[in-house]
Amino acid sequence: MYYYRVGPQFPQFPTTPPPSLPSFPSTGFPPSQPSLPPTGFPPSQPLPPTSSPQQAPTAPPPSFVPQQASVTPFAVDPGAISGCLRRNTYVWLRDDEQFWFFPTFVGRNSVAGFRWNGRFWMFFGIDLRRISSFTCF
Repeated sequence: MYYYRVGPQFPQFPTTPPPSLPSFPSTGFPPSQPSLPPTGFPPSQPLPPTSSPQQAPTAPPPSFVPQQASVTPFAVDPGAISGCLRRNTYVWLRDDEQFWFFPTFVGRNSVAGFRWNGRFWMFFGIDLRRISSFTCF
């Protein structure tokens, strides 16, 4: 058997506001200036120009094909290929594919940048495990 309560289901709430929170001690830093944008530059001045890491090269790569090293590592280290950032780099893949590459980003497992397709640079990314060897100029 179930019983239902008839009447108000909630007690009356107090009409007085809750007590204020205690104040905290000052941190010693000056108050922030909300009129400035997050960059810290005054709004009347334009932001400084920034170079985009995803900017394609403006010239084609060299017209020669470099000689591949006779010793190829088991895996390409991200630290090694990061020395080729924003430089013309020739890449040999494990499936015998080879091409000119202009890396702009090196991650833990991959590299991204621009690949020369014979006529223009196109954005390209690849897993570091697929790279057999590389050389940069």
